[in-house]
Amino acid sequence: MNGPANFIVRHDWTIEEIVALHNQPLLDLIAQANSVHRRFHDVSDVQKAALLSIKTGGCPEDCSYCPQSAHHREVKLDRVELMETKDVLAAAKTAKEAGADRFCMGAAWRSAPEGKRFDAVLDMVRGVREMGMEACVTLGMLTESQAQRLVDAGLTAYNHNLDTGPDYYADIISTRTYQDRLETLSAIRRAGLEMCCGGIIGMGESVRDRAAMLQILAGFDPHPESVPINTLVAVEGTPLEGREEVDPMDLVRMIATTRILMPRARVRLSAGRSCLTREAQILCLVAGANSIFYGEKLLTTANADEHEDDGLFHALAARETPARVAS
Repeated sequence: MNGPANFIVRHDWTIEEIVALHNQPLLDLIAQANSVHRRFHDVSDVQKAALLSIKTGGCPEDCSYCPQSAHHREVKLDRVELMETKDVLAAAKTAKEAGADRFCMGAAWRSAPEGKRFDAVLDMVRGVREMGMEACVTLGMLTESQAQRLVDAGLTAYNHNLDTGPDYYADIISTRTYQDRLETLSAIRRAGLEMCCGGIIGMGESVRDRAAMLQILAGFDPHPESVPINTLVAVEGTPLEGREEVDPMDLVRMIATTRILMPRARVRLSAGRSCLTREAQILCLVAGANSIFYGEKLLTTANADEHEDDGLFHALAARETPARVAS
């Protein structure tokens, strides 16, 4: 759908403007976001995406939120080397039969490797695409050559989250820089891949940090096609264990602000959804989210139960007008 003639898609937002937008009265913010969403999207179009960890644990990065980091030795995690292609494609087939039309594959690497492992990932991408599904991978940092080979294999999108704003980033991760992240995103864009890039709230960051992250995302031209908004899942054994759960209304504000800043993006209601009530999830959709991750696990953390999601979509469906009872 096209936006209205008087709506300007911007790439020059200031942090102050974004903070003011985010902090306005909640009902005004939701109304504005819903209006933008309806002008650029079919509100009945909520994409189901499935996410599979194809290589689990042993990552050399020290991301404070991540149970897959080799630095967090107290985390109880079954380490799995790269899955066999046939097993990944079997999982993709199951996801498709359950209603997913996007299949995302995540590997706990600092950088995408070369050789047989990367070739195996290319085969996975080809197989998912042959099923008629969108394919997305997240493999860590990426070279332009690797990005081009993923394009040639038919990859739809590459996920590489910024996580938070640049000023807070070093408080969460020390083993790579914000510039490392941005260079990978640039390689993705130059290769012509869709960009899937978002962040996490609830790690101790300020609203200004959240706004700074959104400012960078909205500064891309074009905007990222996909923006996942995650809430922290505070896993035992990670440095962020014990963090208080995010207030669902903070998540609603973040989604609404994202929708207004990046009106054409697919805004994904991502990690942390298992802690939300059905009503809170619906409010997130009203505020502009139009994708959920479908399935009982997101990489290594729990997700909403599929039966609960079936109930969510049933509640969202149009209902027939009750027959008028003759008096």
